[in-house]
Amino acid sequence: MNYLKHISRLSLKLLSLPLLLIACSGGTAPESSFEYAVQGLYSAELSDNGSLAFVGSINHGGSLWRASDNARRFNWNHRQGQFTEITNAAFSPDLNYAITATPQTMVLWNIKNGASMAYWTAPSEILDIRLLPDAQLALLGLADHTAALFDVRNGGVKQVFYHQARVTSVDFNSRQHLVLSGSDDYSAKLWHLQTGDVLYEWPHKAEVQLVKLSPNGKLAFTMSKYDKAALWDTTTGESKGEIPLATSALSRGLSFTAVAFSNNGDYLLTGTSHRTVQLWDTNTLTEVKQWIMPKRDAVAPTSASVLALAFNGGGSANAGDRVITSDGFIHQLK
Repeated sequence: MNYLKHISRLSLKLLSLPLLLIACSGGTAPESSFEYAVQGLYSAELSDNGSLAFVGSINHGGSLWRASDNARRFNWNHRQGQFTEITNAAFSPDLNYAITATPQTMVLWNIKNGASMAYWTAPSEILDIRLLPDAQLALLGLADHTAALFDVRNGGVKQVFYHQARVTSVDFNSRQHLVLSGSDDYSAKLWHLQTGDVLYEWPHKAEVQLVKLSPNGKLAFTMSKYDKAALWDTTTGESKGEIPLATSALSRGLSFTAVAFSNNGDYLLTGTSHRTVQLWDTNTLTEVKQWIMPKRDAVAPTSASVLALAFNGGGSANAGDRVITSDGFIHQLK
């Protein structure tokens, strides 16, 4: 997740929980919190099973972490000897590869040895990115009003999906051959991955800022600021309902900044720009649990956005689900 849309070591320390976990009115505090970046993050990404984390630090470039023991694996930057302001990143489904992006460039990485494999200039400003199986193609959300499949091994755009305004969020499901895109043109579109045909178009009353497909490809999530957070049936195109958000909150601009489905699609984790994480039952569209991520400074009037979420092992509402916030912390839920 890109925080801007809404090779030296860092000093690492496990903060004292009594100091860190200040009052969490209305929600549960996480079980533990660990600092990945002192000055905060431009971006962060968690693998679907929560085992790997990538962070794009404000002052120290990009780094790959093993989330289970918070061990830094590699420092990743696009130019040797310089810290890169990485605004997007993604893992391949098999967790053998990762891709990092600035608005103008992309680098494909080997997760096993940390080596860079390819460097590319983007066809337009990159607003979102996903990496397809075997890391042959990357799905890009672009400022030129398109989503595009880019060949990250050989270069070049292989498929284009058109909108009428910037494409700010993208996702895919290779099992069902689906691409999902959200745009500033007030629409989300579901596409056939191979043919490029539009399967369904879902209108909204404002810019669509966040989209996600469930692992089984049966559900699509779309979030439009000032409008709604909705679930859709990808087979019929029919609405499954809306996440129950207060009208007053929507009118003030409440929106989700990160989202993750459980493996079976029965649960949804969402995060906001105000440190809140919620677990939802997608069948009943009811809230199951809520957490409030701690503030870095108990006194300062600062907040933090949720940049990335993952179910522990990809499962359904297990202890150990993980959250990364823009103030540079990874949190483990309980």
